[in-house]
Amino acid sequence: QVQVVESGGGLVQAGGSLRLSCAAYGRSFSTYAMGWFRQAPGKEREFVAAMSRSGGRSGGSTIYADSVKGRFTFSADNAKNTVYLQMNSLKPEDTAVYYCAASPTYGPTLTLANYPDWGPGTQVTVSS
Repeated sequence: QVQVVESGGGLVQAGGSLRLSCAAYGRSFSTYAMGWFRQAPGKEREFVAAMSRSGGRSGGSTIYADSVKGRFTFSADNAKNTVYLQMNSLKPEDTAVYYCAASPTYGPTLTLANYPDWGPGTQVTVSS
Protein backbone atom coordinates (compact mmCIF):
# COMPACT_ATOMS: atom_id res chain seq x y z
CA GLN A 1 0.00 0.00 0.00
CA VAL A 2 1.70 3.17 1.22
CA GLN A 3 3.98 4.04 4.13
CA VAL A 4 3.51 7.38 5.89
CA VAL A 5 5.74 8.97 8.53
CA GLU A 6 4.93 12.02 10.67
CA SER A 7 7.36 14.64 11.93
CA GLY A 8 7.34 18.13 13.45
CA GLY A 9 5.86 17.44 16.86
CA GLY A 10 7.21 19.06 20.00
CA LEU A 11 6.53 21.30 22.97
CA VAL A 12 4.80 24.64 22.50
CA GLN A 13 3.12 27.19 24.78
CA ALA A 14 -0.61 27.80 24.64
CA GLY A 15 -1.42 30.22 21.84
CA GLY A 16 1.60 29.16 19.85
CA SER A 17 1.89 27.39 16.51
CA LEU A 18 3.34 24.16 15.19
CA ARG A 19 3.44 22.52 11.76
CA LEU A 20 3.31 18.76 11.36
CA SER A 21 4.53 16.99 8.24
CA CYS A 22 3.57 13.61 6.83
CA ALA A 23 5.73 12.09 4.10
CA ALA A 24 4.42 9.25 1.95
CA TYR A 25 6.61 6.47 0.57
CA GLY A 26 6.05 3.80 -2.04
CA ARG A 27 3.07 5.22 -3.88
CA SER A 28 2.10 8.83 -4.41
CA PHE A 29 -0.20 10.21 -1.72
CA SER A 30 -2.27 11.75 -4.52
CA THR A 31 -3.81 8.31 -5.08
CA TYR A 32 -5.13 8.32 -1.50
CA ALA A 33 -7.34 10.45 0.63
CA MET A 34 -5.29 11.63 3.62
CA GLY A 35 -6.23 12.22 7.21
CA TRP A 36 -4.92 13.46 10.55
CA PHE A 37 -6.03 11.91 13.83
CA ARG A 38 -4.91 12.37 17.42
CA GLN A 39 -4.99 10.40 20.64
CA ALA A 40 -4.54 11.75 24.15
CA PRO A 41 -3.78 9.57 27.20
CA GLY A 42 -6.88 7.71 28.36
CA LYS A 43 -8.88 8.73 25.30
CA GLU A 44 -9.83 7.11 22.01
CA ARG A 45 -8.23 8.17 18.77
CA GLU A 46 -10.21 11.07 17.30
CA PHE A 47 -10.56 12.67 13.89
CA VAL A 48 -8.78 15.99 13.28
CA ALA A 49 -8.79 16.73 9.54
CA ALA A 50 -9.03 15.01 6.16
CA MET A 51 -8.23 15.77 2.52
CA SER A 52 -9.70 14.32 -0.67
CA ARG A 53 -7.80 12.00 -3.01
CA SER A 54 -6.85 14.94 -5.27
CA GLY A 55 -4.31 16.06 -2.68
CA GLY A 56 -5.44 19.67 -2.67
CA ARG A 57 -5.69 19.99 -6.45
CA SER A 58 -8.67 21.54 -8.18
CA GLY A 59 -11.79 19.61 -7.28
CA GLY A 60 -10.41 18.50 -3.96
CA SER A 61 -11.80 19.29 -0.55
CA THR A 62 -10.92 19.22 3.13
CA ILE A 63 -12.92 18.71 6.30
CA TYR A 64 -12.09 19.50 9.92
CA ALA A 65 -13.25 18.50 13.35
CA ASP A 66 -15.24 21.25 15.04
CA SER A 67 -12.66 21.43 17.82
CA VAL A 68 -9.90 22.55 15.42
CA LYS A 69 -11.84 24.37 12.69
CA GLY A 70 -10.45 27.86 12.15
CA ARG A 71 -7.21 27.01 13.94
CA PHE A 72 -5.75 24.10 11.95
CA THR A 73 -5.08 23.99 8.20
CA PHE A 74 -4.50 20.84 6.14
CA SER A 75 -2.37 21.30 2.99
CA ALA A 76 -0.36 19.25 0.50
CA ASP A 77 2.83 19.57 -1.52
CA ASN A 78 2.50 17.17 -4.43
CA ALA A 79 6.12 17.58 -5.57
CA LYS A 80 7.38 16.51 -2.15
CA ASN A 81 4.73 13.82 -1.69
CA THR A 82 4.05 15.38 1.69
CA VAL A 83 1.02 16.74 3.51
CA TYR A 84 1.05 19.24 6.37
CA LEU A 85 -1.05 20.19 9.34
CA GLN A 86 -0.53 23.81 10.35
CA MET A 87 -1.71 24.25 13.93
CA ASN A 88 -2.29 27.76 15.25
CA SER A 89 -3.71 29.10 18.52
CA LEU A 90 -2.84 25.84 20.22
CA LYS A 91 -4.57 24.90 23.46
CA PRO A 92 -3.54 22.48 26.23
CA GLU A 93 -6.40 20.20 25.15
CA ASP A 94 -4.65 19.80 21.78
CA THR A 95 -1.96 17.77 23.56
CA ALA A 96 -1.86 14.30 22.01
CA VAL A 97 0.00 11.96 19.72
CA TYR A 98 -0.87 12.99 16.18
CA TYR A 99 -1.18 10.38 13.45
CA CYS A 100 -1.18 10.65 9.67
CA ALA A 101 -3.18 8.07 7.72
CA ALA A 102 -4.03 7.14 4.12
CA SER A 103 -7.39 5.98 2.78
CA PRO A 104 -8.38 4.45 -0.59
CA THR A 105 -11.55 6.58 -0.67
CA TYR A 106 -11.94 9.37 -3.23
CA GLY A 107 -13.33 12.02 -0.95
CA PRO A 108 -12.20 13.08 2.52
CA THR A 109 -13.34 10.73 5.26
CA LEU A 110 -13.49 11.07 9.03
CA THR A 111 -14.19 7.37 9.55
CA LEU A 112 -11.34 5.60 11.32
CA ALA A 113 -12.10 2.28 9.63
CA ASN A 114 -11.51 3.82 6.19
CA TYR A 115 -7.79 4.24 6.91
CA PRO A 116 -5.75 1.02 6.51
CA ASP A 117 -2.32 2.71 6.52
CA TRP A 118 -1.03 4.66 9.52
CA GLY A 119 2.15 6.43 10.53
CA PRO A 120 3.87 5.85 13.90
CA GLY A 121 2.69 9.20 15.27
CA THR A 122 4.37 12.34 16.60
CA GLN A 123 3.90 13.87 20.06
CA VAL A 124 2.46 17.37 20.42
CA THR A 125 2.49 18.91 23.90
CA VAL A 126 0.90 22.29 24.63
CA SER A 127 1.74 23.87 27.98
CA SER A 128 -0.52 26.27 29.89
